[in-house]
Amino acid sequence: MAGAAIALVLALLAAQPPAHAAGGGRCAGESFSANRAYATCSDLSRLGASVHWTYDRASGDLSVAFVAAPAAPGGWVAWALNPSGDGMPGAQALVAGPFPDGGGGAASAWSVRTYNVSGYALGNPGPIAFPASDLAAELGADGRARVYGRLRLGPYGAGVLNQVWQVGAAVTGGTLAPHAMGADNLAAKAKLDLLRSTAAAAGADSATQKRNIHGVLNAVSWGVLLPTGAIFARYLKTFKSADPAWFYLHVACQLIGYGVGVSGWATGINLGKESKGVTYTDHRNIGIAVFALGTLQVLALFLRPKKEHKYRAYWNMYHHSVGYTVIVLGVVNIFKGMGILGVEQRWRTAYIAVVCVLAVAAAALEAVTWGVVVRRRKAEGKTFGGATANGHLPH
Repeated sequence: MAGAAIALVLALLAAQPPAHAAGGGRCAGESFSANRAYATCSDLSRLGASVHWTYDRASGDLSVAFVAAPAAPGGWVAWALNPSGDGMPGAQALVAGPFPDGGGGAASAWSVRTYNVSGYALGNPGPIAFPASDLAAELGADGRARVYGRLRLGPYGAGVLNQVWQVGAAVTGGTLAPHAMGADNLAAKAKLDLLRSTAAAAGADSATQKRNIHGVLNAVSWGVLLPTGAIFARYLKTFKSADPAWFYLHVACQLIGYGVGVSGWATGINLGKESKGVTYTDHRNIGIAVFALGTLQVLALFLRPKKEHKYRAYWNMYHHSVGYTVIVLGVVNIFKGMGILGVEQRWRTAYIAVVCVLAVAAAALEAVTWGVVVRRRKAEGKTFGGATANGHLPH
């Protein structure tokens, strides 16, 4: 059970589909006016669009080109980053079309407007959260529009960003006609991992490798090994034939899990030091709590009283409560980490399946072991809650 779960988790965080870097994919053959060139590109999954960019990690500047065909001649195209969600509300959008204020005052000249979208209506053009410059747009002979710009991302540049894009059929007097509501239009959104993709073009990205390693180590340790070790301890010890094997299995899972978890935690601390100005507060605080409580659990092994000792019951209460707290917080933090890494929904679903398998196994073993205990106590004539095995209260 644990081996299959670990294999699934390793696939879960390691199998992230990379964007097409310059030199691969359809987008790599794109050319731009004014000698514009970009380090990285990605063929987007909807509306035949692509995005091209160069990210300057030192300055936080993102130079971007978005390519898509309007839904009809005279239509418009839009591309946006959304720092607060994965849809239209909160999008910081670059919208290009044949606006009346285009170059030279001609109604047919293409230009770019910026929109801070607060809801499902586009609203009025205005400044966006990412200071924008070098905005330009053009309609090519192939019927596709090319939108250019430079965005100052600041602290958002160190994480995985949500991008959304759209195309529309008409611009009338500067007003955009609503886009279609087809399946492609509604699904035109994806993750944009600036660090991984930029590094793919450059040939190296130690930060992204560290983030993936951090995720895998923590998912395997806190998310699989520790819960599996807890299952061994709670249920196998009920069976006399499993003694003392259950104890060694439990200790092995917990010590290996703790060792792997410490490595993942240390990698996360190092990532935090390298990403100045970027803090995932909840994820960090939960991670610190999990590490501290896990360390207390390991140290408690050396203070474990013997079975007959009068303090053994108190030690058991402490050990169980802290252990279950570590498991719950660890699983919660894994899901928070997935959100930060931008893990696709299918991999989230896969990890949910792992958690469900562990939960179902625990529930089934709970029923089995209670049955064993009840039969054993009846055979021994012992009591439950003050009643004897035959149901009569003791005198």
